[in-house]
Amino acid sequence: MLRLEDIRKSFDTGRDRLDVLRGVDLTVGEGEIVAIVGPSGVGKSTLLHIMGALDVPTSGKVYVRGTDVFAMSEAERAAFRNRTVGFVFQFHHLLKELTALENVMMPCLVGGMDRDEAASRAEELLAAVRLSDRADHRPGELSGGEEQRAAVARALAASPLMVLADEPSGNLDRASSDELHDLIWGLRESIGQTFVIVTHNPDLFERADRVVVLKEGLATEREGGARR
Repeated sequence: MLRLEDIRKSFDTGRDRLDVLRGVDLTVGEGEIVAIVGPSGVGKSTLLHIMGALDVPTSGKVYVRGTDVFAMSEAERAAFRNRTVGFVFQFHHLLKELTALENVMMPCLVGGMDRDEAASRAEELLAAVRLSDRADHRPGELSGGEEQRAAVARALAASPLMVLADEPSGNLDRASSDELHDLIWGLRESIGQTFVIVTHNPDLFERADRVVVLKEGLATEREGGARR
């Protein structure tokens, strides 16, 4: 479903050039959970942002179901991203003035869905992440784990092909982390959702189908615990 070919990313520091990614090749299949690991500053988040078309590579190709993402115009790419990719970050980025239900509705409304249909979709997703009883609560009234589960529901709102998660449990306690991880694997089993997850958490990456290790701008792979 997702294929990266010779992805390179460099940054001009003013005095020299910093080569963060130096030729990364990667494929992700439908319904697969792939973890990306490596030391801080190695380019994990940069790679994830390129996968999701939030950032543009210096060179290389990204294909989603055969479509060359960076051959599109910026407007086409934004529309493609909105209907293809869901994002979950370490800090949930829920809109604090909106309820959990309204936060989950937002991607649907942005995509042109009418309000009643968006509300129905959001209610369905909040039920899937076990937050139906918290639908009318604002983020400040939710626990950290509840906020992150709401963020997962929001990421799924537009029925994306894949969800890209950057340290989704990095700000949670052990119990909330375990609950979030179980939710991710449950969504893969129930709806075949594809996930690519940047993480330092061994409890998470050891459950993945594959683990991609970034080191010195290059990627190596090994099987995760799900395939052993």
